[in-house]
Amino acid sequence: MTQQYILVCVAWPYANADIHQGNVTGSYLPADIYARFHRLQGNQVLMVSGSDSHGTPVTVKADAEGKTPREVFLYYHQRFLALFQRLGLTYDLFTHTDTENHHQVSRDLFCALLDHGYLYRQVMQQMYSPKARRFLPDRYVEGTCPNCGYTRARGDQCDNCNTLFENASELINPRSRVDDSQLELRDTEHYFLDLPRLAEAGLAAWIQEDKEHWRPQVINFARNLVLNEGLRGRAVTRDLDWGIAVPVEGWEDKVLYVWFEAVIGYLSAAIEWAKNQGQPEAWKKWWYEPQARTYYFIGKDNIPFHAVIWPAELLGAARLYEADPNQRLNLPYDVPANEFMNMEGRKISGSHNWGVWMLDALERHDPDPLRYYLTANMPETKDSDWSWEGYVERNNNELVGNWGNLANRVLNMIQRTFDGRVPDPGVLTAQDQALLAAVDEGFAPIGALYDACKFRMALQEMLALSTRVNQYLEEMSPWLAVKSDKPAAGRALYTALQAINGLKILFAPVLPFTSQALHEMLGEPGPLFGRQIVETYHESRGSHEALTYDASAAVGAWRRTEIPAGRALPKPAPLFKKLDSSVVEEELARLGQRQGDGES
Repeated sequence: MTQQYILVCVAWPYANADIHQGNVTGSYLPADIYARFHRLQGNQVLMVSGSDSHGTPVTVKADAEGKTPREVFLYYHQRFLALFQRLGLTYDLFTHTDTENHHQVSRDLFCALLDHGYLYRQVMQQMYSPKARRFLPDRYVEGTCPNCGYTRARGDQCDNCNTLFENASELINPRSRVDDSQLELRDTEHYFLDLPRLAEAGLAAWIQEDKEHWRPQVINFARNLVLNEGLRGRAVTRDLDWGIAVPVEGWEDKVLYVWFEAVIGYLSAAIEWAKNQGQPEAWKKWWYEPQARTYYFIGKDNIPFHAVIWPAELLGAARLYEADPNQRLNLPYDVPANEFMNMEGRKISGSHNWGVWMLDALERHDPDPLRYYLTANMPETKDSDWSWEGYVERNNNELVGNWGNLANRVLNMIQRTFDGRVPDPGVLTAQDQALLAAVDEGFAPIGALYDACKFRMALQEMLALSTRVNQYLEEMSPWLAVKSDKPAAGRALYTALQAINGLKILFAPVLPFTSQALHEMLGEPGPLFGRQIVETYHESRGSHEALTYDASAAVGAWRRTEIPAGRALPKPAPLFKKLDSSVVEEELARLGQRQGDGES
């Protein structure tokens, strides 16, 4: 199989609040599952993201706590690094947007758009707070959406209906989120991205190309925005003192608007990764090679920015860093945006502590059961709901009762009846061969589901295969056969063990920790995946920590391998823990008791 270059771009979390389960299942976990699957395929994967340091949610938080924006974002950035390590999210680089590299790449892209004529200057009216004596960023403004009537729409976007606003003045009854004071409009000049011209220059043609692999809700929204509603110029600068200074003489008191600058992070993170590897040109394999595939894992509220505006920026920047006139930055191959996850039938809310704060949850729960439930309940096509009762039920019935029990009883019986050595099967029967063929044949369709970002369905197919192996064991009943026909019992256990070794790989993208533990219990050498490392980098802006991924020792591959007869196996241990029903009451009791760190 020809090796592919797969770029996995993951939504950048605002560094102003802890991460909840909706964030994880919305973009971070599906991205990691996808990256792990393609690493097992032997493809060249580059998974990048980082903390959004300049978003106005960070300055809102800083104002509320009497801290600097840098203090706030660094605090949460450290917590993100800790969470992603513990949850097993394998970023090749998780950095942040306040690095020298990101500042430079953002300025370069801005200048490329300016040079190509896709930016223009225009005086606009922006909300000004007489009380605070300053222009307010759109995120500081709140009001009623004129499209759907949602009363807490932000000044840049309504999270309820995804309507984008060019100006917060489009809101009904706009007011300051900081002090609820009345606002007034004042003139200010800004640079605008010429989206109508970019639509004519290729964006409209690109959005109409064959995209059958895109989710209907994503491509339909993007096409409607570009082709039916029509695009308007959108400001890319703002009157702020926290962010990346506009690289134009006389504009030093304005910064690049965060919606424009943050998406550039996908490119800047790839460039930073390449520099850190000592191969400064390596990023081009993912960004310029036409065969490379780029994926953007986001929540549905970010669809317009990733399916329309970021492609427009890439088209307008054209041959950034590349002299060849035929080489252009790759546009998204897919934007598999997820819908939202709710919490016990209600919208997740940080201010009301209504959510599962993942770093906190990992103090009491193992990472793989959390990953499993979030995958089984992933909002791929419609909103889903986290239920603690559902979490306990799936853990006990599916992880413990089906998959974990299968591996545990086969390994324990080999320990008891064959001195911990893989039994010699002799000649496999047609039934034995059919079982192994079913597992082997499962790699292609399950792999296709992984590749199509249909992780829920892939999990269902894996569970069905695990059930089939359990049924085989019941039919063979080696615990009975061993009393009268030990060779037959050995053949059944050998066959089941080989099937389990295949299932281990199928489950690995979703359940990396327990798959590795099982890999070792089967006597297999080496790690299935690489290791995550927090590294410190030094620059004039100050040292910063980033999460990286070292794949050098990984041995995992997308296939079943044979475990030789006679191999001595280490003493097994349960893969999963059965949860008492009291967990539901205990976790529900925590809701509302801890003051949240911010709004969802």
